[in-house]
Amino acid sequence: MKHFILPVLIITAGVMTCCSREKSPEWKPADNPLITTWGEKVDPALPWPEYPRPSLARDEWMSLNGLWDYAICPRDTVRPELQGKILVPYPVESALSGVRARVTDSLAVWYSREFILPKQWKDKQIIINFEASDWETTVWVNDNLAAIHRGGYDPFWCDITNYLDERKKHTLVVRVTDPTDRGRQPRGKQVMKPGGIWYTPTSGIWQSVWLEPVGKTWIGDLRIVPDIDNGVLHVTVTEERCQGGPGGCPPVDMAPSLAEITLMADGRTVAVASGLTGNTVTLSVPDARLWKPEDPYLYDLKVRLITGGQVSDEVKSFAGMRKISLGVGEDGFVRIFLNNEFIWQNGPLDQGFWPDGLYTPPSDEAMVYDLEMLKKMGFNMLRKHVKVENRRFYYHTDRLGLLVWQDMPSGDDYIWGDKPDITKSATDSTIFMQELTRMIGTKFNHPSIIMWVIYNEGWGQYNTPAVTDYVMALDTTRLVNSASGWTDRGTGHVLDIHHYPEPVAPKPEKERAGVLGEFGGLGLPVREHTWEQKNWGYEKMGDTTALLQKYSDFYAQVREMVATKGLSASVYTQTTDVETETNGLMTYDRKVDKMGYANVRRAMEGNRQQAAGSRQ
Repeated sequence: MKHFILPVLIITAGVMTCCSREKSPEWKPADNPLITTWGEKVDPALPWPEYPRPSLARDEWMSLNGLWDYAICPRDTVRPELQGKILVPYPVESALSGVRARVTDSLAVWYSREFILPKQWKDKQIIINFEASDWETTVWVNDNLAAIHRGGYDPFWCDITNYLDERKKHTLVVRVTDPTDRGRQPRGKQVMKPGGIWYTPTSGIWQSVWLEPVGKTWIGDLRIVPDIDNGVLHVTVTEERCQGGPGGCPPVDMAPSLAEITLMADGRTVAVASGLTGNTVTLSVPDARLWKPEDPYLYDLKVRLITGGQVSDEVKSFAGMRKISLGVGEDGFVRIFLNNEFIWQNGPLDQGFWPDGLYTPPSDEAMVYDLEMLKKMGFNMLRKHVKVENRRFYYHTDRLGLLVWQDMPSGDDYIWGDKPDITKSATDSTIFMQELTRMIGTKFNHPSIIMWVIYNEGWGQYNTPAVTDYVMALDTTRLVNSASGWTDRGTGHVLDIHHYPEPVAPKPEKERAGVLGEFGGLGLPVREHTWEQKNWGYEKMGDTTALLQKYSDFYAQVREMVATKGLSASVYTQTTDVETETNGLMTYDRKVDKMGYANVRRAMEGNRQQAAGSRQ
């Protein structure tokens, strides 16, 4: 899909110094209440060294993560003097950035670094990629304005070839402004005054930045759609072309390139098909091995772009053969079906916050730890709560077998109960819809994502039926949850209720499945592992024994609701403690598994009764 890069005027005003802070020496984590084991091991020379986009991977690339120069100055400052070093990709408010400074809506964060391109990239188009930067990001290359992007959660890219010259070292300057809760853009739980269920904000670059060399035509995106009922996989390849500059570009009226797609299973070729870019190519997948939590099998994909008879680009990807739908069990309840069978979806509310990196996990290993612990605890699903992760996160949920309910980050005003939807300005609506569309487009190919959650409760909820219809038309392969909790408008595929602390089941409906989108919140602080002395939970537990007993009682009720009341899914609050909340299965620093994962698994299984269900 197209990335929204907006044209602007180049600013030519002089340099303005904004701050008197002394330049810092090398990086070290800023003082912080808690730090994770992975945060203690961060290497400033090579943070987040993994390839950032496994679903469309190239062999050649260059990470730009590491130490950058930075400054925090008033918004109207132009090219300030730099103040010290910041570790990218950690947000400026985080300890792992080395800065831990709060950025208000009147300030801008400036970043600068140099890079040297490999000699073998000389005749290539050079693409710069930002996995995420919150919120308005302006990029200059060698003092040339390259791109402006608005959006805090979605990846964006720009072809910078025309801004490169014969110099050995190239300069990259980035400016980011972020209104946080002073603006109406999607922001999730980020606020300037954290407390309760609201947390420390993230500003600036907070995911990986990297360069890639490509040919004059290259693969911009893939759209992968499995169809298990007909035993086929549909793949659409989007082609990008250079826009002038050295070396020449294909003529504008040149015919689309040919996309050659190879599907493999364990190194064995299953199918090969080809077609013009922009058209859907269908591959036969006989006797497909279906993707599911207990067997998250991924087929390998190799895609080659052939332009003028020559291979101009090649990428690797993967696909999971799975189907998500509604069905009716033998007991007459409408259920959520995976691969035409009902399975109880059970997972935690997953906030995705870290004490030392805030929105950014300390490392890929740290991020995987959370997911592996959830699997050990016996969960088969998670609800990614009002935050969008980097694409490696969804690659890991794909390969580990965790179903994902993906929330759209919320913003602006809040409504409760039966109050009418809020009214948005045309600008606010455009921003929300653009970011919603990009979230779906950039995460579309991940089989683990099986539901889009448009609104959490009444947070920024507006024009719900129309927005729901839009998402259902944009992605016909997944379920759509219009509003998780409290402010249902009768739309979407599920009726989702919230209830704290004990679980309850929604009243069964004839057209939608019933789910419990939040419950629990049993709080237990662990000494020396809390963010602050003052903390809270929806229900405070005295000790681990009381916590485990209450947890077991709650899940006995949930199992009964699944078996007799048509409940399709349950979401327990939550994976970890977050700042002053101590509702987590693990502490905020992930150093204490409060109940023990084996005990959690046993508590959820209990004397498990199989809920009534049948094949569709």
